[in-house]
Amino acid sequence: QVQLVESGGGLVQAGGSLRLSCAASGSISSIDDMGWYRQAPGKQRELVATITSGGSTNYADSVKGRFTISRDNAKNTVSLLMNSLKPEDTAVYLCYAYAIGRAPYDAWREFWGQGTQVTVSS
Repeated sequence: QVQLVESGGGLVQAGGSLRLSCAASGSISSIDDMGWYRQAPGKQRELVATITSGGSTNYADSVKGRFTISRDNAKNTVSLLMNSLKPEDTAVYLCYAYAIGRAPYDAWREFWGQGTQVTVSS
């Protein structure tokens, strides 16, 4: 199994910055894509940013130019630097990984963290 643990959420004023981190642990054979999604109250989960094992990135239009995703393949970690935060960025941010475990029966699948709350006050 693969476990994802997020950290770094909190309360920040509009225009401020936060850095989220996520560490993958467990019996991991390989991780392909990693990334961040978010879910605000009453809204569907939406993609924020993803990054492949080769470093290619993809961002939601709403965060382009403000957020930067990065990863450390050796440490199985992914981070999200969020600048110029807006109240509409308020949500629970969830770490995501497409990975496979080491057990013989394991298959590639999605893994999710528990989420970390980001609140941006106006």
